[in-house]
Amino acid sequence: MSLFTGIRRRLKVLFDRIGSERFKHGLLQALPFWTASLITGLAAVAYSRLFSLAEKGTQFIFHRNSYLFFIITPICFVLAWWLVKRFSTYARGSGIPQVMAAIELSSSNSVENIKPLLSIKIMLVKVCSSIVMVFGGGAIGREGPTIQIAGSVFFKISQWLPGWWPKISMKNMIMTGAAAGLAAAFNTPLGGIAFAVEELTRTHMNYFKTALFSAVIIAGLTAQGFLGPYLYFGYPDVSNLSRFMFVPVIGIAVLTGLMGSVLSKLMLIVLRWKKTFNNIYKHVIYLIISALILAVLAVFINVNTFGSGKDFIAHILFTNQKYTGWDVSLLRMVGPLLSFTTGAAGGIFAPSLSAGAGLGSLVAGWFHLSATNTNLLVLSGMVGFLTGVTRTPFTSAILVLEMTDRHNVIFFLILAGMIASLAAYIIDKHSLYDHLRGEYVRSLTSGVNKSGDSPVKTPEPPILL
Repeated sequence: MSLFTGIRRRLKVLFDRIGSERFKHGLLQALPFWTASLITGLAAVAYSRLFSLAEKGTQFIFHRNSYLFFIITPICFVLAWWLVKRFSTYARGSGIPQVMAAIELSSSNSVENIKPLLSIKIMLVKVCSSIVMVFGGGAIGREGPTIQIAGSVFFKISQWLPGWWPKISMKNMIMTGAAAGLAAAFNTPLGGIAFAVEELTRTHMNYFKTALFSAVIIAGLTAQGFLGPYLYFGYPDVSNLSRFMFVPVIGIAVLTGLMGSVLSKLMLIVLRWKKTFNNIYKHVIYLIISALILAVLAVFINVNTFGSGKDFIAHILFTNQKYTGWDVSLLRMVGPLLSFTTGAAGGIFAPSLSAGAGLGSLVAGWFHLSATNTNLLVLSGMVGFLTGVTRTPFTSAILVLEMTDRHNVIFFLILAGMIASLAAYIIDKHSLYDHLRGEYVRSLTSGVNKSGDSPVKTPEPPILL
């Protein structure tokens, strides 16, 4: 008898001694969520450290010989795309649309259609592709990929449960996993809960609030256990604000909401154009050209074109160089446009925050605002641009609030989110994630017959995605 079998039998004996059947049933339902949350926290920490090392590697090489990126960036772009193309095509992009599609498909118990979206192979390819991408200077983030990784962990745990285990809603498992992933990635538990409620769920929260809260707490505490109780962006000074700051906050919210929606629209246009590519060589040529453009912009104009933009935001918030030029603000949008449309793995959360920060800093410079007022405008710009992309104003505001611990500006941040959401609606009624989710669902259900059976062969995702 193996050691594992012996431990399992001993635990089974101890469990059978519990007298209350109701308590045992509740414990069995909770254990999968707790186990998956612990694994999610560990995975988020490992991924965060690898991603950080890749960005530091990029900076190290850039400061010694920036011209090397005319070789490194094209190679990394092609390799990151090839990893996704060769091993798991549904690992491309941020991962949030895939999770949203999996949640929608779980309502009809389409387990076979969910498997291509959430799996262990997806997790490995996601990490490898995004790490290669960011090492080559790709303007991507790790937060969206972390959400797909977490969704995969929760989905696999639910699949591994034996038949006698109390039934657990697969939809709730995936939604809870996504929330736990975001909470662990940003160290923002309230943001994870808000994301699940505002972006993912279509059911009343009462049905899974206990699982959601406990998963977010366990995943977050696990990440904190290794990384410490850090703030994603530290403590920017937002004291002694002008009483009339609500006026520029409204202005930056309109601007960033529009620009976030415009960036999303441009990404969709490029992806649809790439759908017309009828052979692999055109994709490779696009990757090489995009990589070279990104390298030229970083080497000859501004290095902040590279990477997720986290250091760029910290530089604005915590140095005396508060104002950025229009070129940097524009580059923080061009970088994600070139990187996200490659088809490699990589998220848009952090790049959206950095683009909004750049616009906030730019506008603050036009009016020569004080340092603290500039910080508020930067934070409001972050909320506005992320809202323009995701259409989740409350989640965006809570995320920025928790990442900076600046509770005295919560009303400004919520105001920025709401105004940005209205402004983004002018450009497109739907978010980037909504468009991509719809494509994933259609690609996976296109072969379903009238009886509702799953197709024998999983279809390829559209090139659009």
